[in-house]
Amino acid sequence: MSAVVTTLIELERLKRLERTGWTLRGLPNGTESVASHSFGVGVTAMLLADLFVGRGIDLNSERVLRIALLHDWAEVRVGDLPKTAGAYFGKEVRKKAESAAFADVVSELPEVQSYKDLYDDYEHRQSIEARIVKVADVVDLLVEALALERAGYRGLNEFWEVLEERDFGLDGLARQLVNEVLDSLVMARSELHTPLVQINE
Repeated sequence: MSAVVTTLIELERLKRLERTGWTLRGLPNGTESVASHSFGVGVTAMLLADLFVGRGIDLNSERVLRIALLHDWAEVRVGDLPKTAGAYFGKEVRKKAESAAFADVVSELPEVQSYKDLYDDYEHRQSIEARIVKVADVVDLLVEALALERAGYRGLNEFWEVLEERDFGLDGLARQLVNEVLDSLVMARSELHTPLVQINE
């Protein structure tokens, strides 16, 4: 079987792999899959890249999209480890496991090294493209949290705590544009007026 087909068959499982952060907070199964999140990150990264380029910031939009598409591929092997897991496994152990899993997922592909380089860039935020994808990862998380809160759920304040530290390794105009997007999300959340339904903690 073609290595491309084998990889696609494995990655297809991400469509049904739950994002455990929501599950652990009492939200029903099917709230969001890893593939759904990856789609959101890809769309967000594309829009952010276009925003940056439109304001004169030099970057490689194709690289942005490639990193966005593959940034969670490792989870098809190790699962979606929630933030709380870090307290038990340790950040470095988790990163090592995910890097090894990613390497195994792409090991048979013809362009294996290029995929590894993109993943490594994302993990270490070496380029502006990788940093944009990290911003997109956070923005998509908050867009999902906002959608859930608009649907009547609450108890999701901890997800918004990510905004307490907005250091994505960007400065100048890039940092300003990111802060404008994040501030817009906060404003949209502040406009919620409907009664909320408490989820199980």
